[in-house]
Amino acid sequence: MPRIEMLTLANHAEVQNGLMYLSGAEWDTLTRDIPHGADPPPQHLGIGVSVVVGWTETNQRHLLRLWIEDEDGQTGLLDVNAEIEVGRPPGMLHGTESRAPFAINGIIAFPNPGRYVVCARVGSDVPLQYPFRIVDRPTQDRSG
Repeated sequence: MPRIEMLTLANHAEVQNGLMYLSGAEWDTLTRDIPHGADPPPQHLGIGVSVVVGWTETNQRHLLRLWIEDEDGQTGLLDVNAEIEVGRPPGMLHGTESRAPFAINGIIAFPNPGRYVVCARVGSDVPLQYPFRIVDRPTQDRSG
């Protein structure tokens, strides 16, 4: 069965030619500067995932699900389903596992500071979790 090998947060994540590129990855705290009385600004973030696909699962579609939960276990900020399929290249040794990198970027309006968790699951496997937190730092509004 395919499994998630790696899950991370980044400032930006992308996959090109089978390679994952991460910028500003592996953070666990996002600090937001918020002027007094203002709403929290939306945040840009990237998510990188690497799925290991076994020899017998190549050339088949597998469902990958990514979502974010708040500290109460509520979802709704992000919930993405994607299909991945890995083929066997010519000359691949029998029994070799393959990796399928996947990246997504988005702008998310986290409603509150606190603990959040990015979750990823492929098929019916147990989800891999990546916890992080949002911290608000009040600032003075300098526009006036």
